Amino acid sequence: MKLLPWFENRILIFMGMFGSGKTEIALNVAFHLKESFEKVAIADIDVISPYFRSRDHTAELEKKGIKVITPPGQLMHADLPIISPAVRGFIENNEYRLVLDVGGNDDGAVVLGSLSYLLKKVNVSTFFVINPFRPFTDTVQKTVEHIERLSSKARMKIDYLINNANLGNETTPENVKYGEKFIKEVSKATEIPVAMTIVIDGLKEEKLQFPVFNLKKHLKTPWEV
Repeated sequence: MKLLPWFENRILIFMGMFGSGKTEIALNVAFHLKESFEKVAIADIDVISPYFRSRDHTAELEKKGIKVITPPGQLMHADLPIISPAVRGFIENNEYRLVLDVGGNDDGAVVLGSLSYLLKKVNVSTFFVINPFRPFTDTVQKTVEHIERLSSKARMKIDYLINNANLGNETTPENVKYGEKFIKEVSKATEIPVAMTIVIDGLKEEKLQFPVFNLKKHLKTPWEV
């Protein structure tokens, strides 16, 4: 697959509230980048969810040749804002394409903010993932407030919005279309452009307003295991 235009910058950052689906998207983007680049790395700075961490999928990623930047072994599954010194090294390493999966609360944004002095020196695109069916982002006003707050704490400008409207396995094309209508209002309020709409593999694609990124599910919730 040809590299999608939103992913041309060397470092791609995915932010979003808990349950937004940002980690699933970050994983899929890492696999997408690997189709075009030899050296791809993903760093997980998600500090609140013990279930949806990209660092829990190290074996699958590394089997595909993607470098996973993780904390030391004894801290691998800790609910802590742990940043491996290697993250800073990969930010400065121009040979690697880097995906950053940022935690879905203020702590994750603060951790990202600690790296902002490095990130502002390189080519970065920052995405905010929105699922309007989650309680943190079920109104435009709440969503805008979260975007502004987390952007401020991260000391990073949000470049693009991503529509990830879904209800898991119960998602319908109508849900996705509702997400597009919702995210247009958020975009208007924030003046942040919409990059894409996420469509889960197997879901019928109806005519949509924004470019589509097809998503393959890699993660399971605890009740699906």
